[in-house]
Order: sequence, then structure tokens, then C-alpha cells
Amino acid sequence: MSTSASLRSGAAAQQAFRDVMAAVASPVAVVTALDGTRPYGTTVSAFVSLSLTPPMVLVSLDERSRLLAVVRRSGRFGVNVLGAHHADLASAFARSGPDKFDGIDWSPSGGLPRLPDNAAWIAAEVDDCVDAGDHTVLLARVTAAELGEGFLRPLTYHRRSFGAHTPLAQ
Repeated sequence: MSTSASLRSGAAAQQAFRDVMAAVASPVAVVTALDGTRPYGTTVSAFVSLSLTPPMVLVSLDERSRLLAVVRRSGRFGVNVLGAHHADLASAFARSGPDKFDGIDWSPSGGLPRLPDNAAWIAAEVDDCVDAGDHTVLLARVTAAELGEGFLRPLTYHRRSFGAHTPLAQ
């Protein structure tokens, strides 16, 4: 363990953690849900496969998020996995505010907001919510999963910017 990292506390420790996590490449997705007919969504990079039997995913949402409140009521959410061509869409859903869907095309898919031309789509039902610091971790069963057409490169987040994965030459 680095001596300088182990002696840090408070704001310095929080910044060191942010810097380390910025060095980890993460997938980018927009998690969505409906409240009546109103769509809600937010960009996440804390999204992973959790289990194959049964198929499950893990998504982490800020505890203050409007979307989290909607998901807690409905018990369902959609995951729009973004492709490399979706950096603007990821930025639009990453901002704060209630009107993230203004000017954004979407369609209902199994009662959940689905963004067009996504790299992949997952619909999920929440099994459990776990409080984890300033976030809530959703453990959810996958009820639908589809790979988008022409999905070549996923959108990733690394070193505080969007990018894309490129396979190494064999």
C-alpha cells in the first residue's frame, strides 16, 4: 500500500479515490423507467452482469436520484447500453434536471423507455435494493435482453471522457 494514499483522509482521500476510479474503463448505459407516462433516465457507468442463472444485472444509482424513486415504486427499469456513436446521448442523460427526455426520441418496450439505435437493451425487475454509501445498488432479474443491430464498439468512460473499446490485434 502506498504510504501517501494510506495517510490521506477526508477530501484528499475522496479525491484520490476519484482519480483511481477515473483510471478504470467502464461501460456506459442509460437506465430508464416510467412514472405513469413520463420517462425518467440517467447515464450510469456502474452497471455489470451479476449472474447467468438466473440472468441478473447490478446497477448503482445516486440515492437522491428521481429515477431511483421511480424504480423503487415500479420495481422495474430498462438498460440502454450505448455504442461509441452515443457520446452526446450519454452527456444529455448525465446532466441534472427533470427534462432529460426533451428532444430525445424513445419508444416504450415492455412498458419501459427504450432509446433508439442502442447497442443493447435489457429490461429488468428489481429483486433487492442495497444501500451503499451515497448510492443504492439495484440487484435485478433480466426479463428481456437484445443485442442491437450493427453493434461494433461500446461506449466507455475512462479518465473522465467518453471513448470506445478497440480489440487488440491478434
